[in-house]
Amino acid sequence: MGEPPLTVRLATERDQATIIALLDAAATWLRTQSTNQWAKPWRTDEDRRARISHDLLASKTWVVYDGAAPVGTFTADRKHDHQEIRVWPEYSLGEPAVYVCRLTVHRSHSGHGFGAALLDWIGLAARRRYGAEWIRVDVWSTNDKLRRYYEQQGFEFYDDSVDPSYPSGALFQKPTGAIEPAEPALFHVEGPGELG
Repeated sequence: MGEPPLTVRLATERDQATIIALLDAAATWLRTQSTNQWAKPWRTDEDRRARISHDLLASKTWVVYDGAAPVGTFTADRKHDHQEIRVWPEYSLGEPAVYVCRLTVHRSHSGHGFGAALLDWIGLAARRRYGAEWIRVDVWSTNDKLRRYYEQQGFEFYDDSVDPSYPSGALFQKPTGAIEPAEPALFHVEGPGELG
């Protein structure tokens, strides 16, 4: 990981190619692992681009920079919104939470705690901003290694997605109250935008 703090910027439509490049690089690496995660865009490449564009227009997607190099991206919101896809059970949606998806770390920054630190930063930012009690992720159902990773970061399995056809259907959450701020700060927000 580069020298902290890394810069977190709210993404715009101009960043779509950067985000897709980060996702595609992660998908290429995942093909070397024992998982079918992101083997092909779900449901189609066009559908994936439409979901990314929707989240960019809704100011939900962020890019993380180490200097001028994009090294990560994530989408986060206080509401669970995959457009028409219902993933989380209705009874869970009344609790204040931040929902994170498409969290991607460039291989140059993997293996150094970058992803875990970024998740904690997102959880703390949402707790401060609007009182989020949970940070929630939907994890690729067949990626056992990723499921164990989230458990090692303090997440607990919550339930399976209400939509059994959704491939990222293992639902995990972590209480934001269990997160301690990093000292020194690893990330800082640059430019307009607030998480949530």
